Amino acid sequence: MSNSSHLSSFQIAVLSGDGIGPEVMNEARRVLDRVSAVYGISLQYREKLVGGIACDECGSPLPDDTVSACESSDAILFGSVGGPKWETLPPDQQPERGALLPIRKHFGLFANLRPAICLAALTHASPVKEERIRGGFDVLCVRELTGGIYFGQPKGIEERDGEKVAVDTMIYRRGEVERIARVAFSAAEKRGGKLTSIDKANVLQNGLLWREVVEEVAQSYPKVTLDHLYVDNAAMQLISRPSDFDVVLAPNLFGDILSDEMAMIAGSLGMLSSASLGDSNGDGLYFGLYEPSGGSAPDIAGKGIANPIAQILSAAMMLRFSFGSTEAAASIDQAVKQAIDDGLRTADIFTGSGDQKRVGTVEMGEAIAERIT
Repeated sequence: MSNSSHLSSFQIAVLSGDGIGPEVMNEARRVLDRVSAVYGISLQYREKLVGGIACDECGSPLPDDTVSACESSDAILFGSVGGPKWETLPPDQQPERGALLPIRKHFGLFANLRPAICLAALTHASPVKEERIRGGFDVLCVRELTGGIYFGQPKGIEERDGEKVAVDTMIYRRGEVERIARVAFSAAEKRGGKLTSIDKANVLQNGLLWREVVEEVAQSYPKVTLDHLYVDNAAMQLISRPSDFDVVLAPNLFGDILSDEMAMIAGSLGMLSSASLGDSNGDGLYFGLYEPSGGSAPDIAGKGIANPIAQILSAAMMLRFSFGSTEAAASIDQAVKQAIDDGLRTADIFTGSGDQKRVGTVEMGEAIAERIT
């Protein structure tokens, strides 16, 4: 990984992938180019293949050349991978399993940050009653990404007493909990100063350890208010009162489920970004992979109607967490809000009411870039 974090010049590995990936990535780059011009940040792009297109052209969803480019970059801007075309490949060669998971493992990307933002102008798109989300909401889910039941050993299917038994082990080490908690508390310090930690401490032993360690880490962040919720209660409360939450900290399995729930109540996957971060380099910046929360959407690929906002907001997260360019990142967030407030809508968020104007992928990207000041 490059060490240019203290400079205003950054190397970005651009992995557009499949489906709508290249279309929305073009708009993210358009916005980044505008940010580069306005804020004097030098950005160099290294475009590499990943996913299904890499299978077709290189015989692997994650070619060595792509990994090398990522290793020598300051961050990875990732599109989307996969589609029906590659579903018959062996599991480890399928784009989703053969590309994204190995990247996370290779770079130790243990912290998944997934904002669930419902802008005030888009509350109608949420399945939650508008009176519960009037004014919108902004919740950040911080999910531990490399531990827990997905990775615990032993794991497998075996035969016991004449019948098949499936075994998955949920295990957390103290250090794993501590490092993800510090990421979450640090994020809460910069936001609303409130952290809700999720566990199942009334049933699970690892929940007891999780809560104990989070409580200890909280002592180092006196400005952050901490509370705890059992995961089943959290699932209900996020729907009932989403605007009461600020940062949600969760183990891998619980975070996987809750972040999808939060995405649903936000209204559209086309609006939601995400970041997967590794260890901090010591000055509060992280090497990370930044990607939209949605998929490759092959059914609309090439039609010019995909919403590029999730990819654009992922680029803003990259500026904030990997480059420390908080002002530039905020300008993107504000430009997106302004475009929405001005009535611009891609198909996924268009209702035809009021003064809305339906626009395509390129038009939305251009509108956001024009509003970067």
